[in-house]
Amino acid sequence: MSNPFDNIWTEKFRPYNLDELVLSTDNRTIINKFTQDRDIPNLLLIGSPGIGKSSLSKIIVRSILECQYLYINASDENGIDTIRSKVTQFAQIRSIDGNIKVIILDEADGQSQDGQRALRNTMEEYAEITRFILTANYRHRIIPALQSRCQSLDLTPPLDQCIERIKTILDVEGIDITSKQNDLLNNFIRTNYPDLRLIINEVQKFCVDKVLTIKDTKNNKQFVSQIFTLIQKGAVLKLRKYIIENEEKFNSDYPMLLKVLFDYVDNTNISDAKKKMCLVIIAEALYRSAFVVDQEINCYSCLIQLSESV
Repeated sequence: MSNPFDNIWTEKFRPYNLDELVLSTDNRTIINKFTQDRDIPNLLLIGSPGIGKSSLSKIIVRSILECQYLYINASDENGIDTIRSKVTQFAQIRSIDGNIKVIILDEADGQSQDGQRALRNTMEEYAEITRFILTANYRHRIIPALQSRCQSLDLTPPLDQCIERIKTILDVEGIDITSKQNDLLNNFIRTNYPDLRLIINEVQKFCVDKVLTIKDTKNNKQFVSQIFTLIQKGAVLKLRKYIIENEEKFNSDYPMLLKVLFDYVDNTNISDAKKKMCLVIIAEALYRSAFVVDQEINCYSCLIQLSESV
């Protein structure tokens, strides 16, 4: 029987045990200690999207502790009522086997301030029988009172292990990689590091008929050079149509286009004052790209701001 996830590499190669997870040596040592103790402190797993925070949480409760657990996506159920009802009700009852229970609050940085404040008392009151695992992309969105009640782990994986993981996946899939494609693959991984989930998704897209075909980013640099030249000439109002008509040159990946633009501007000969302002504008657009509905509009808005600064 075929695996229903054969055509979805991020699911097919999702780690289900500690050995499959890409971790730094220090983090692996800490988590191995949890395995030996069969216990954990309250944990706050921090890091960029796609590095395995949710996967590690589930590995801990399913494979390491083998305990009762409650999973809540805190960005969806983010109100104080969730803490008062679901979380507290689960936390206050002892497990059937007498072992600790765990509550996973995934994307806890999406939890409301009131919900986070309500969680403080629950964590302390039922600490004898219940542990908490919080995951978050942004540490600063977790209130200090919760941070101080948790052991924080930055799960950003080592770059060399990310490269090794991708090449292992390609080997399992029987994908041919030429010498040139190997160099392009390494560069692509470095550009999108540390979001391993995004890298796996994109690499799967590049694999056609069991052959890896990543486009050379030199074309992107030439395209960005043309864009910046038009900005400097004051032709920004014509730029939107030009970019949309040439989306195939950058695979319609507007965040990637902004990254290439950032590097290009950093290497231009414009004055330091202008360069600093431009880099900040692009960085802010890259930050917004994680939240906006329309990436193209976000990118074009950035270009308009740049035209007013160069």
